[in-house]
Amino acid sequence: MLDSAVKQCYSHNMKHRLNPKTAGEIARRLADLLGVSPDSLATQIEPSVPRDSGRQADLLVAACGFKFAVEWKARGCSAEVSMGVRTILRFVEKSGGKTIPLVAAPYLGEVGRRLCAESGVSWLDLSGNAHLVAPNLRVIIEGKPNLFKSVGRPPSLFAPKSSRIARRLLMDPKGSFTQRALARAAGLDEGFTSKIVSRLEQQQLVTRSENGEVGLADFKILLEAWREAYDFSKHSVFRGHLAARSSDEVLRRLSEGLNRAGIEYAATGLAGAWLLDPFVGYRLVVLYVAQAPSDETQRAIGFREEKSGENIWLVTPNDPGVFHGSTDQKGVRCVHPIQAYLDLKDHPERSAEASERLLKKFLSEEHHV
Repeated sequence: MLDSAVKQCYSHNMKHRLNPKTAGEIARRLADLLGVSPDSLATQIEPSVPRDSGRQADLLVAACGFKFAVEWKARGCSAEVSMGVRTILRFVEKSGGKTIPLVAAPYLGEVGRRLCAESGVSWLDLSGNAHLVAPNLRVIIEGKPNLFKSVGRPPSLFAPKSSRIARRLLMDPKGSFTQRALARAAGLDEGFTSKIVSRLEQQQLVTRSENGEVGLADFKILLEAWREAYDFSKHSVFRGHLAARSSDEVLRRLSEGLNRAGIEYAATGLAGAWLLDPFVGYRLVVLYVAQAPSDETQRAIGFREEKSGENIWLVTPNDPGVFHGSTDQKGVRCVHPIQAYLDLKDHPERSAEASERLLKKFLSEEHHV
């Protein structure tokens, strides 16, 4: 059972400095993972120094011939973990010793774990999971549930309306905006934009130049932070079937029918990925529609509502931002690759494969679109 004080310290309002009780719990977790008594560990909570100095770890722990430099994060979301990874790697590099960098949090999700693995940083969480990998050390424990779900979460930077800011920055990753220009581009008022930008800045997801313009800090980290929070089920999905010889025919008949009806639409999911790059085939055709087609339009294109054996999802979005950046692809309107990548997270068939393809071809550091 975790110390109640440790759970209490998990709050989005807490200060960054590591709570002594939490430091003790981290040390006990390390002792348990290494199979030694907690009394045999040498621990030191580092004093407060400027965080950008690269000379600070939150906690140093020595045990069994290993020395760990620990960076504590009160939340295990991808943005926080990414900051932790950068900080602890900078500390280890400047310390010059054979110290194992380690990020600790109440619970690390899939994206946070992947960020650590890609950077060669060990991690553990207070929910019982861990990944300690270094020369002569390999301890991996996964599958433990999040013990901190009941604690209130801060408002999401990626709520439907708020996410327009992230979308505009990701669509122009090398650009910079005044807050007024960013608000106009995102279709938001300046006060709301200022609030979201300030919170993005606090999480080091955006940078601000000397003249106050806002730019992207790290394309991949912002994209993955958004994807981690994204939930396709928050849109309204109308499931149905259209008889046709192929999925391509379904897609084109839907496109033609919606164009005739004057309804804004854009393909997403595997159909959208195929339009952008015909690499992975698909059966299910998913289209965003600005409004649900009338009964007359449905009859005209041969669409019938059907929840069993459906081959079409018509999706009314929870925010019109999903249409931003849409383009014509092979005669069919298609969402921006960023939106397709987000939507593929929760889609069936070969969605994972298509996601990786979009990342490599359109959303990598070398191929921003």
